[in-house]
Amino acid sequence: MGSAGKDDREEVIQAWYMDDSDEDQRLPHHRNSKEFVSLDKLAELGVLSWRLDADNYETDEELKKIRESRGYSYMDFCEVCPEKLPNYEEKIKNFFEEHLHTDEEIRYCVAGSGYFDVRDHNDAWIRVWVKKGGMIVLPAGMYHRFTLDTDNYIKAMRLFVGDPIWTPFNRPHDHLPARKEYLEALGKKEAANTAVDAAA
Repeated sequence: MGSAGKDDREEVIQAWYMDDSDEDQRLPHHRNSKEFVSLDKLAELGVLSWRLDADNYETDEELKKIRESRGYSYMDFCEVCPEKLPNYEEKIKNFFEEHLHTDEEIRYCVAGSGYFDVRDHNDAWIRVWVKKGGMIVLPAGMYHRFTLDTDNYIKAMRLFVGDPIWTPFNRPHDHLPARKEYLEALGKKEAANTAVDAAA
């Protein structure tokens, strides 16, 4: 465990608000004045995160517990790099198209690293850098996109409840029930946080 007060997930998952630059999508895209986002703030948006032992994922009891408690019965691996992914250029372009899914997107980085960009409640982009050992869950109905970083490589475990459905719904798809449910859950969390702040 890290030092007191330090969240060891931050060694494998970092997040920040993005600039509006059209430069290479694989660059960090920090704002001029860097503005980091806490993992607690990501959790408020519905993004869950863990730090796991990527060198021993086959026997990791914590991963096993997460899979059992959340019903992640399906598992496979996806390697994203020019050498391993067929139709790489087309796929990386599709991954970076803003979209949502009607189910959770669960990704556990067992090697390499990559960026998952998510929208905050004001529709601003937050870049989530996931490195080896980091696992994130993006909620159903959340607009997001993915790209590699400048290392051009990630190997990710993909988990799913039941048979996997990878269908992306490119924005706008606000009429989907998953999107409406996500926004409703977000609104409830904001209302609860406002009530807590008012009571403090």
